[in-house]
Amino acid sequence: MKDQPYTIRNARPGEYAEIGKLMVLVYSQLEGFPTESEQPAYYKMLLNIGEFTNKPNTELLIAVSSDDKIVGGVVYFSDMKYYGSGGKATMEKNAAGFRLLAVDPSARGLGIGKLLSNECIRKANVAKLSQVIIHSTKAMQTAWKMYETLGFERSADLDFMQEKLPVYGFRLWLNKDPNKL
Repeated sequence: MKDQPYTIRNARPGEYAEIGKLMVLVYSQLEGFPTESEQPAYYKMLLNIGEFTNKPNTELLIAVSSDDKIVGGVVYFSDMKYYGSGGKATMEKNAAGFRLLAVDPSARGLGIGKLLSNECIRKANVAKLSQVIIHSTKAMQTAWKMYETLGFERSADLDFMQEKLPVYGFRLWLNKDPNKL
């Protein structure tokens, strides 16, 4: 993706509201995903996405076009205790994670999700962490293929239920021990 017209950077506080609206738009359009009336707290969290930056070791990363239009976002955690999911993921040590990846519908298919994911992986590698953890749902299965091509593997030990919604864990091992391959 050389000469890619998109840049990944940290969101600025003045952009949080716009990113929150983008998150709500994207997640509300996922077929089979709970609606706002079914999970109002989840949608409130999406709308207030910038609040994640108040947690230590947490960044709101965005993809912007050359004209500074926000086309995607993701929340990166360099310490899983701030990840905020159900299940055991928040107890994982020496691990990073990312959640709430969203790409503007008008920018889908341009590699934005991969750029955001790769930036999270890069940050985890720089920090010399051993793994990156993510979660997804059946409604987001299109993204599963991308995650798998990046090296993520299903990790059922990280699965949990978000109210009535099954949430599936994925894990990317960094710096694998060659003796275990």
